[in-house]
Amino acid sequence: MKTIAIVGVGLIGGSFALAMRKAGFSGKIIGVSSPSTVQKALSLGVIDQALPLAEAAAAADLVYLSQPISQILATLDILETDALVTDAGSTKVVICDRARKLKRFVGGHPMAGKESRGVEHADADLFRGRPYVLTSRDPQLEAWIEGIGARLVRLDPAEHDRQVAFVSHLPQLLSTTLASVLAGKEQVAGPAAADLTRLALSPYDIWRDIFATNGEPIDAALGAFIARLEEVRLQLRDSQVESLFSSAADSARALRGK
Repeated sequence: MKTIAIVGVGLIGGSFALAMRKAGFSGKIIGVSSPSTVQKALSLGVIDQALPLAEAAAAADLVYLSQPISQILATLDILETDALVTDAGSTKVVICDRARKLKRFVGGHPMAGKESRGVEHADADLFRGRPYVLTSRDPQLEAWIEGIGARLVRLDPAEHDRQVAFVSHLPQLLSTTLASVLAGKEQVAGPAAADLTRLALSPYDIWRDIFATNGEPIDAALGAFIARLEEVRLQLRDSQVESLFSSAADSARALRGK
C-alpha cells in the first residue's frame, strides 16, 4: 500500500492518518475535506496533500471514508475507484448496502472517539486497545488495523447494528434523557449526575444520521431497557434490588475489561 486517501479529515480520519504513520506507513496520505479543514490538516502534518475526491480516489490504494453517515452515503453514490474502500461509520447495514457497487469494500467501525471534534484533536493512539469492527475479510486491512493497536472484531452488518444499538446508541439516549429530566434540578448535583450525563454533550448532527439508519435495533434496545426499568421499579417496592446490584457490577467490570 503506497497511498491512502482520507475522505473527511476530522477527529477519526486525522487519528487514522496519525495512527498509520505511527504503525509504520511510509507512503502518501491525501486528505479530502473542506478547504479550511485540509489547510489545518496540512499545517499539523496529518496529511501530505489535499485533493478533490475523484483525484484522490484515482491515486489511492485505500480510500478511508470518515465522514458523518449521510455524507458517507452521498460519497458512495459518486465514488469510482478500483482501490479498497473502507469506512468509519457508526452503523453498517445501510452503508454496506450502498457500497455494493464498489469492487472492493469492507465496512468498518472504530469504537473510539472523544468529546472534542476536529483534526486538531486527532490522536495517533485513539484506536489503541479499542474494538475495531470489520464486516468482511481483507488480510492487508486487518493487518493494519491490528498494527494501529486496535482490537479487531469481525461482525456482519446486521449483527453490528444490533450490538451497537445496545452498547452505544442506547447509552447516548439514556444520558440525553437523564439530562433533560435533571433540567432545573442541578443545584445539588454531584459527580454521579455529571458522569451519567457526559454523553448528553454530544452534538445532535452526529446522532441524527445514526438514529435514521438504525431505527429498528435502537427501538428494540429501548424496549428492552424500559422493560428492565419497570422490573427494577417493582423490585424497589419490594426491597429486592440486591441481586440487581451484584449482577450489574459484574457486567460493569466486564465492560471495563473490553
